[in-house]
Amino acid sequence: MSVKTVEEVSAQVPAEDFQALEEKVYRTIELYKAAKEARVVAERDAKRVREQLEEREEQNETLRRELVQLRRDREEIRGRVEKMLSQMEGLEQAAS
Repeated sequence: MSVKTVEEVSAQVPAEDFQALEEKVYRTIELYKAAKEARVVAERDAKRVREQLEEREEQNETLRRELVQLRRDREEIRGRVEKMLSQMEGLEQAAS
């Protein structure tokens, strides 16, 4: 191998190494950008899910209160119906 050939090979190797390093740096930058964007999307989604969870919890509490009130109403109506039935039985017995 001549000296000129060795110099040409030596000059090409660092340029190729630099190009490979440059490509790795650009890929790393792209990966960083993608990860940053994914984090932003994940944070936005997490915020939306937290808001939905709060809404569901509020709805759940409202439904619980309504259920308690409906049960109270049912018991009140049951008592009134039983009272009317009792009075009707009393009327039947008085008529007999």
